[in-house]
Amino acid sequence: MGAGMFRKSVKFQTRDVAVDSYGQQSTSWSDAFSTRARIEPLSVRELFAAQAVQSEISHRITVRYRSQLANPTVVAAMRVVYGVRVFNIVGALNIDERHAIVEISATEGLNDG
Repeated sequence: MGAGMFRKSVKFQTRDVAVDSYGQQSTSWSDAFSTRARIEPLSVRELFAAQAVQSEISHRITVRYRSQLANPTVVAAMRVVYGVRVFNIVGALNIDERHAIVEISATEGLNDG
């Protein structure tokens, strides 16, 4: 894969959970790292929840391998941010186990991570 395929600058974020003085949990996101990526839409599906139509779009996000992406369980707890768009990571594949390219399955549209 040539460098020209990775045109988008994205941020990977991790979830931070804190408990306030009242015992309430609050969730925030912090940047783990930034990298270049290729984002491809794969499919669209509409969901009917509480009599409102919501759209969910599936994407494939391709990035160069990084050590932070070695553990699929850790990656699945992250999210990807591209501009104002937020992608929820569903899974990650280390293509051919060669530590060169990682393909990430993600959804966009229903929530912010």
